Amino acid sequence: MKAGLLAILLAALACAQTKPRIVYTKSFPGSVPPYVKITLEPDGTATYAESKEPDDAEQLQLEKDAAAAIFDLARKLDYFKRPLESGLKVANIGAKTYRWENGAEVYETTYNYSQLENARILQDWFERITDSERAFLELDRVVKHDRLGVHQAMLQIVDLWDNRRLLATPTWLPLLDRVAQNEAFINMARERAAYVAAGIRASNKSE
Repeated sequence: MKAGLLAILLAALACAQTKPRIVYTKSFPGSVPPYVKITLEPDGTATYAESKEPDDAEQLQLEKDAAAAIFDLARKLDYFKRPLESGLKVANIGAKTYRWENGAEVYETTYNYSQLENARILQDWFERITDSERAFLELDRVVKHDRLGVHQAMLQIVDLWDNRRLLATPTWLPLLDRVAQNEAFINMARERAAYVAAGIRASNKSE
């Protein structure tokens, strides 16, 4: 009897400690990138990978309001219990898969094209995460290996920032400060890095 009670208590404790997460993958051979996997937890903790190797995943911290918006969209889409595919004959634009994990509760759906507005909004969030992380990784690469490429990388980052599409900004500040403060980079690149960093800090203060 005691053993049975202990098992019930342990199971209840395990459930209480379980945090939900969303796993998003997109497979589109021939595109750039051809494969993406993003995992996201409610507090904004996330990973990003462009391969199926678990060791290749990059850690990032999404803004809490962005994470909350994504999880709210998952709720509106019934945690992916229902199909999102429109069924229309359209061009292949990549197989998108959403997976909801919350302990033993797991739901998953894959689609090419959806007419549901909430599905389109959710897809845009994950495209923004993808664009932001790729821009971050490119800037990190050119800072280390291609000083002349820093200016071009910063042009893309400013465009993302000005169009309010730059995400995971808590991760960006050390790298942007490194560019802004390093005289080895051309002034225009340094100025743009300082501009985006200042914008991120101002945004953080206003929250």
